[in-house]
Amino acid sequence: MRRPSSGAAASSRGGGASEFELVCRLECVQGLVDALTSIKWKKQQDAICELSEHGMLIVVEESSCLQGKVYFRKELFKEYQYHANVRPRFGVSLTTLVDCLNTFASTAGTTALELRYPGTDMELILRLTDESRMCTDAEIRTRIPDSVPYDFSIDDDDANEPPVSFAVKSSALKDAFEDLEWPGSSIQIALNPEPPVVTFRGEGHGDLQIDFFYDSQTDLFIAFQCDRAASFWYKYKFLRATTANIPGSILKDNRGSKLTIDNRGLLKVQHIISIRQTAAQVQQNQDSSLDGRMTDQSSRISYVEFYVLPDEEPVDVN
Repeated sequence: MRRPSSGAAASSRGGGASEFELVCRLECVQGLVDALTSIKWKKQQDAICELSEHGMLIVVEESSCLQGKVYFRKELFKEYQYHANVRPRFGVSLTTLVDCLNTFASTAGTTALELRYPGTDMELILRLTDESRMCTDAEIRTRIPDSVPYDFSIDDDDANEPPVSFAVKSSALKDAFEDLEWPGSSIQIALNPEPPVVTFRGEGHGDLQIDFFYDSQTDLFIAFQCDRAASFWYKYKFLRATTANIPGSILKDNRGSKLTIDNRGLLKVQHIISIRQTAAQVQQNQDSSLDGRMTDQSSRISYVEFYVLPDEEPVDVN
């Protein structure tokens, strides 16, 4: 990290924004930290970053069985300038990036974070500007990715066997997964339409079963969609990774987490991250509303997704 420098001078590359493939500016560093921390389940975690004209995608994978990703749409940024002819893709240490952003987020009087790519040595350049117009720069090394992330997807429009899904409060899901650590390495997730219930069952050193009853626990559920019995097993360490680092802001706001399972057993876990506004942003949006300009609340929402492959063939629960 470089020493602070006054003013808003250009980075070490020494040129204008057009010399970079991406220049973006964000006024809420903590929201970025929360989203990236959610997909960091190891102490030393690497990630692949893909840039496009629509936004920034960060992906992490393990053993081809677990994938976490967060997508920052360009609308989340106050400024988003994309100049690349071919979509840039590079590897970066997620641990280093989160540590750096955490340092920035803890800086009093932070007003803006600027990201530029690539630097002269293909590094990712971060610049923090505080209220006194003092700048702190950091450069993070990048690498050429060894592979391309697998494109996991669930077909929500499958007419023959549509996926089953449910959404519950994130805090309840996190607590359930933490409680299931005791039994062992394999966890069963089962959904049944009659009566409507979600069951988590662990086997290993002991047996433990947790039931979420849709009819009697309406304050817990946000949604439940299941027209057939479905049951699949997953490795506990992969399930635990999907909730281990949910930001406290999500738990405090009682935001929901949605789980979707297709007919192959592919599990998608989705969390909503709010890129919170600073006081200046709130005032700016209020002024914009008075001017008649539309302000989109959803543009400040980022989705964190995990995909988990089943541990074995589906179990017949009928």
